[in-house]
Amino acid sequence: MKVFLGVDVGSVSTNLVLINNQCSAIQWIYRRTQGRPIEAVQQGLVDLESLIEEPVEITGVGTTGSARFLSGVVVGADIVKNEITAHAVAAQQLVPGVRTVLEIGGQDSKIIILRDGIVVDFAMNTVCAAGTGSFLDHQAERLDLPIEEFGRVASKSNSPAHIAGRCTVFAESDMIHKQQVGCSIEDITAGLCEALVRNYLNNLAKGRKLQEPIVFQGGVAANIGIKKAFEKAISSEVVVPRYHHVMGAIGAAILAKEKMDRQAYKSKFRGFEASGQEFRTSSFQCAGCTNTCEVVKIKTGRKLLACWGGRCGKWEEAALKDRI
Repeated sequence: MKVFLGVDVGSVSTNLVLINNQCSAIQWIYRRTQGRPIEAVQQGLVDLESLIEEPVEITGVGTTGSARFLSGVVVGADIVKNEITAHAVAAQQLVPGVRTVLEIGGQDSKIIILRDGIVVDFAMNTVCAAGTGSFLDHQAERLDLPIEEFGRVASKSNSPAHIAGRCTVFAESDMIHKQQVGCSIEDITAGLCEALVRNYLNNLAKGRKLQEPIVFQGGVAANIGIKKAFEKAISSEVVVPRYHHVMGAIGAAILAKEKMDRQAYKSKFRGFEASGQEFRTSSFQCAGCTNTCEVVKIKTGRKLLACWGGRCGKWEEAALKDRI
């Protein structure tokens, strides 16, 4: 069976998905990156291979996420795309006609506005933790509550506590105050969910019209408390797709399929054997001009595989020539 591989490597999670010719996910892996993206991708390949029950031929590979260039070299990607494009493509596949995509990950969040299947606007938050999953992780730890239980507990609240959500420091102080005055854990967790949603909407949705269908994806979409808080805040139904946590990888796989359908060459996929290869990265500061770009190199053995990070592209070209 011919399949396509999508890889999404972020700061918190590394996701790998196999899709078939109908763009349906047939296997997927969701695992923690733990600050080691190369090892996370390699272990993901091992785990994914173990799930495959019948012979497959991977005929296209796409990568996305903050470590998309690095993971693209490790697996042998045919296409490397940004998260906005990948998430928009996946949302359209799983929820046809989608017009608004809300995405919250562990360390960043984004909003994507689509009209007639085309991305017309987007915004990203990569600097404020109060609008991301790490905010809930930290507060759940303070409450001695497993993050997996956070949404279930929050959904039991009938009177959410009002907690300041513009900053994680203020939110934490406010949460402690609510505990001291006797608020229940259900009301506090629901209040934290609403605080995160307020922060998200104030930072990313300001001035943007959120039209249905509205899709909520990313790891935080598993939290039913956040879904409920979104629906309350925007007075609209919010759809959480089945594969909400690996949508970036699905989008990358679909983009790889679309490219390979137009091309006649064989995929660059290194094979599952790439999980056993040794890859080393290093960086240096280019002194060729006043930009002083930080350029990253990746090697296997003594062989230079790729460079990225420079604005002018000369190191990328040099790496390509060295490879040839």
